[in-house]
Amino acid sequence: MFKYFTVLFCSFLIISCEYESFELEKDLQTPLASCIDGVAKIPGTDLEFSCLNYDLIGHVSLDEMDAEYGNDCWGWTDNSTGKEYAIMGLTNGTAFIDISDPVKPIYLGKLPTATTESSWRDMKVYKNYLYVVSEAIDHGLQIFDLTKLKVVDSPTVFSSDFSFNEFGQAHNIAINEDSGYAYIAGSCYQNSCKQDRSGSKGLYVLDLLNPLNPEAVIELPDFGYSHDIQVVNYKGPDINFFGEEIYIGSNENRVVFVNVSDKNNPVLISEFEYPEEVTNTEQYTHQAWLTKDQKYLFLGDELDELQIGCIESKGQNCDLVDNTKTYVVDVEDLKHPKLHYIYKSNLEGIDHNGYVNNTEFYLASYTNGLRVIDILNINQKNIFEIGFFDTYFEKEHSGAFNKVGQAKLLDPGGHDGRKGENIEYFNGAWSTYPFFKSENILISDINSGLFIVKKQN
Repeated sequence: MFKYFTVLFCSFLIISCEYESFELEKDLQTPLASCIDGVAKIPGTDLEFSCLNYDLIGHVSLDEMDAEYGNDCWGWTDNSTGKEYAIMGLTNGTAFIDISDPVKPIYLGKLPTATTESSWRDMKVYKNYLYVVSEAIDHGLQIFDLTKLKVVDSPTVFSSDFSFNEFGQAHNIAINEDSGYAYIAGSCYQNSCKQDRSGSKGLYVLDLLNPLNPEAVIELPDFGYSHDIQVVNYKGPDINFFGEEIYIGSNENRVVFVNVSDKNNPVLISEFEYPEEVTNTEQYTHQAWLTKDQKYLFLGDELDELQIGCIESKGQNCDLVDNTKTYVVDVEDLKHPKLHYIYKSNLEGIDHNGYVNNTEFYLASYTNGLRVIDILNINQKNIFEIGFFDTYFEKEHSGAFNKVGQAKLLDPGGHDGRKGENIEYFNGAWSTYPFFKSENILISDINSGLFIVKKQN
């Protein structure tokens, strides 16, 4: 018995040591480009990236993914192995990258677009399944079993495991993993959208009890077009809504808070509109994300750094008139949200997607790359930038990193398809994913592909 126990114990020690050695080896891996004195330079090239406290760990070019331009990104962790995978939206599909060795990321292949190419593609993960929507006409919802990635030997052209076609195009998707419901933003129910996108719905809900065959629960236009959304089981300070499922929609000119606990009777709780002092620029309420304690909401407006008239002129009369702004909304009382603070960066530029992880806010800021903001003392309105990695090197390099990397003047945000036409500021970092256990952070760059960065020790 003692001998048997000794063998087991020794085996456990060996396995444990091997695991610790593997983790240590990953931690000691040499980055592709270390951030030194404000610059991350890739050895053997003339490519340099502005940075602070973040190293470039790995990169996958658009060439390797056989795409002209990129858009959104998300991540998946295989809980059976601990492997991490990057998922990146492209104009012609959705790419999958094994980043378990982030210094040497492996491109696994692509799920092609369901119909035509599009500048807009969004994806989220529920359990081991990926859900993809796009502004491509008649695209619908693609569902893909991510466990297929575990046995890929070479880049593969994948196919959907299921296609949900009760709506055509859509701008975004959010999934509340706690409730098992998916929420489609800016969808065209039963292909009801016309060329000008009239007929677009604001709220379309799917039950993911059967992840490969979702059930449509309800579609409601009552709360307006939502450009982006977050849905949570509420655990914040407002006891009146504790435990309720709350939908937060960024609705172009306001934020809506909706109680969607009863899918047959969603109830509008409140709306947050801009205060009068924030009216001297273009405006487009784009995306919002709650802090961990759900007391504050970080709200990004995609146009409020541009002069009025910029969009209408299609870039002919278009200048940045302010540094990047993020609105911090106090939502301690969900019925009465109010502006708490306006955070301004030290650079001019447009903000896009932003996410909170613990006490840091990760903001994809187009031509200024990824910005990381310390929000520990948000109560005292004391938040500040602690690091960044600027992926948009084309300001200096004119696309040297990617042969098709010339800046495209496109609209990465508007459901009308015209909002950013011919405006140079809509390039660079589209989105970020800061939720991996490894603390590796994804940045999807419109012009240059996928970047993997990590905070320096």
